[in-house]
Amino acid sequence: MRVNFTVNGRKQEADDVWEGESLLYVLRERMGLPGSKNACEQGECGSCTVRLDGVTVCSCLVAAGQVEGREVVTVEGLADFAAHRSEAHPGSGCASGACGTSLDQARRWEAGPAAEQPRDTGELSPIQQAFIDAGAVQCGFCTPGLLVAADELLERNPEPSDADIREALSGNLCRCTGYEKILDAVRLAAARAEETV
Repeated sequence: MRVNFTVNGRKQEADDVWEGESLLYVLRERMGLPGSKNACEQGECGSCTVRLDGVTVCSCLVAAGQVEGREVVTVEGLADFAAHRSEAHPGSGCASGACGTSLDQARRWEAGPAAEQPRDTGELSPIQQAFIDAGAVQCGFCTPGLLVAADELLERNPEPSDADIREALSGNLCRCTGYEKILDAVRLAAARAEETV
């Protein structure tokens, strides 16, 4: 089957997709987006976390056919997504699903040249920069999933408590750290966002 969906702000098309193929496989192997990691394939580790219409999901558990006409944001698109959020929805974000592809838009979608080009300014999203500054990146395998989950948390709750952070990241496993640097990074990103308001 053919699957048409938006990935990191760009219309994409995947051909010859097998019915049981996961979104993770399509992103990594067909789209060349290796940021989401393939670890447990059971939705237990969170290393493949992406946003599907604004909601965090384990892409290993989502069948590729389920994303028809929908919007996916991967770790590779976090910087553009953060820039869009600050320009189009200052102070509120896209968590409501307002930025997703509507059913009507999906029905009218036609293949053609990609008119939308990613910004690729070379800048990182606030949460990505905070992870670097707080020293929260170790081997890097869990980092993409943690970044996506933390970004969603901060969009939904710009002033999270430690309990909120722990809850939001509870589906993401890291074998390198004691998680404290990761928590520091989320706290740092939240503090920086508060300073700019």
